[in-house]
Amino acid sequence: MVKSTAPTLEDVAKMAGVSTASISRALNDPDKVAASTREKIEKAIETLGYTPNFGGRALASSRTNTVGAVIPSMANAMFASGLQAFQEALAVDGVTLLVATTGFDSEQEFRQIKSLVGQGADGLMLIGNDRPDKTWDFIDKRRVAHVVSWCNVSREGQFFAGFDNATAAGDAAERAMRLGHRRIAVISGQTASNDRAKARRDGVYAAVARFGDGARITHEVEAPYLIDDAASAFDQIMAQAEKPTVVLCANDALAAGAMMRAREIGMSLPDEMSFVGFDDVGLARVVTPALTTVRVPQIEMGRAAAQFLLAKIAGETDLSSTTFATEFIQRESLKPPRLP
Repeated sequence: MVKSTAPTLEDVAKMAGVSTASISRALNDPDKVAASTREKIEKAIETLGYTPNFGGRALASSRTNTVGAVIPSMANAMFASGLQAFQEALAVDGVTLLVATTGFDSEQEFRQIKSLVGQGADGLMLIGNDRPDKTWDFIDKRRVAHVVSWCNVSREGQFFAGFDNATAAGDAAERAMRLGHRRIAVISGQTASNDRAKARRDGVYAAVARFGDGARITHEVEAPYLIDDAASAFDQIMAQAEKPTVVLCANDALAAGAMMRAREIGMSLPDEMSFVGFDDVGLARVVTPALTTVRVPQIEMGRAAAQFLLAKIAGETDLSSTTFATEFIQRESLKPPRLP
């Protein structure tokens, strides 16, 4: 077993120039500690990246056999299958999964990561690679075993189990253009602190630029990954002077919401407008018309992320990242445009 090199209470005490008892009081009963002492302790904690490890107190130097997964949302099914596969793979080794959500908020993610580490989680699975420096600094200082997923980019020395968001979205755009679509609208996910949404958007723009032949983006709207927000985004698209023949959406929920709104205003789908989603969750097969989309390898990513993380926790060093292939799924919502 590899001994943890994370900062200890003694390290904080040494840097702050106080006793470990003072630090315990500052953490558990701060009103009984002088403000100047609290400031020194808080600065040392922040500098070192120390978090009280309550699980570690109970189990001494033993592992807790728990792992944390910090995901953006449980509001729709985009992470469900992958998280299930991740949990099942961990369970084979007797490891329990703790799940936290961030609401696509980087500050909330930072708090959740600190909380999971403080509870003694042996490692973390994180979604994507885009987060503030202070979050990465905390992970580095605590020597937290981790793996990133749903993307195929990482920092030096870091590993991922994911896929190429930009290439997958660009391929979907190219397939629509090969069918004759030239006026393309995009409903993107919110790109702030979301490298997956940025990559998908950028992949579409790059594919359109490469294709040429009059292909263009008529309008782009960012929206939360929710059906109701997609309906509002579609209204913004239809308010433009130039109407698209196809709408490329950053996930299936956005596509379903946009299609619902299109039918509400009397459009015939896909005759008057085509739609493409992303993820291939169950919703894609039950909407009308059935949704053309990009199938994301959720189960494969979940299993690989778990296997990597377990190996990392065990101290293995001969590890490598994995990029999985996506698959374009052609259904009824995409057809050649009806041109004048």
